[in-house]
Amino acid sequence: MPYYRVAGAIPPKRHTQFRRPDGGLYSEELMGAEGFSSDSALLYHAHVPSAIVDSRGWDLPDLTTTPNHPLRPRHLRLHALGEQGNWRTADAVTCRRLVLGNADVRISYAAVGAGSPLYRNAIGDECVYVEGGTATVETLFGAIDAGPGDYVVIPRGTTHRWVPTGDSAGGSTPLRLYAIEANSHITPPKRYLSARGQFLEHAPYCERDLRPPGEPPLIEATDVEVYVKHRGAQGVVGSIVTHATHPFDVVGWDGCLYPYAFNLADFEPITGRVHQPPPVHQVFEATNLVVCNFVPRKVDYHPLAVPVPYYHSNVDSDEVMFYVGGNYEARKGSGIGLGSISLHPGGHAHGPQPGAAEASLGVERFDETAVMVDTFRPLELGEGARACEDPDYAWSWAGRGSGATGMDA
Repeated sequence: MPYYRVAGAIPPKRHTQFRRPDGGLYSEELMGAEGFSSDSALLYHAHVPSAIVDSRGWDLPDLTTTPNHPLRPRHLRLHALGEQGNWRTADAVTCRRLVLGNADVRISYAAVGAGSPLYRNAIGDECVYVEGGTATVETLFGAIDAGPGDYVVIPRGTTHRWVPTGDSAGGSTPLRLYAIEANSHITPPKRYLSARGQFLEHAPYCERDLRPPGEPPLIEATDVEVYVKHRGAQGVVGSIVTHATHPFDVVGWDGCLYPYAFNLADFEPITGRVHQPPPVHQVFEATNLVVCNFVPRKVDYHPLAVPVPYYHSNVDSDEVMFYVGGNYEARKGSGIGLGSISLHPGGHAHGPQPGAAEASLGVERFDETAVMVDTFRPLELGEGARACEDPDYAWSWAGRGSGATGMDA
């Protein structure tokens, strides 16, 4: 995180005695990135955070993938996954369905209505986009309320749980989550930050737009299970670790490493007289991938501008676009709609539907919202993708309808 925060009670000097009301010492825990050489937080626990009494295996959801071969663009209808099974009893941790993945990232989708178990990802940071519904994300740092349009960024090793709220808890509207699980840290792009980590003036968002957790919780309980995703000889594996006391026993913490939420409505789009390339839409970065968002915006205002994107070849990356808001009737014939994913792999030139360029002339604004992930290793298809694919999408540029879109899709 680019700025320092303190919450709850902490001693005036780090690594010094800090005593409970009964005279015993609080347990100080350093949660740090990159081996004590990057951002960190110091947390003060009422009990010993490493005290566990049991550990057993956790059979993870199906994480197998198949190559995108023969090579083709793909269209995935994620809402169909929420219609398979009873979402009211599904939770945001054990019921994720893998859509796309490679050695750097796993992209999953979940439509849920039940609270999740306590969970810790020990492999990498998570960036979870809330497509619909509301939830409280309870963490050992404190709670974050999340709703439509929120990214919730959760650092590696953070114990937390997802609790649907409002209609999502009442069984009328699912909590829809698009989970980007990196095998690295997820941060604001370096070009947005000063050498000391402050957001610069040209950044499309800043510290004021980030919502940190509330006051830390202090829960007394014994024999508490935490579901842990961690590294194993064959890749990602799971364990259920039983802690002697509740991990949410923090009385205070400070530092620059903690979970936070950011709503894409607070992203200020960068526009120009002619079409701007996708990097102007970037919101986060991680090892071998970037996250961008396309938000409602004024479009190109050169008198001869063509507002829709030019056709482009992904020479170095696969492009994943998740369509989450706006009117996509203009892409009638491609099959794309709300809740859709388009996957345009490296080696495939793609762009708007036939006729879109002409239809966009004179348009002044696009009312469209999407979350894009570009990866620099090829993505493979998870079981979720195989369960919701539109088999006709790859041929849509060859005469299966025409339309227009403002997305770089």
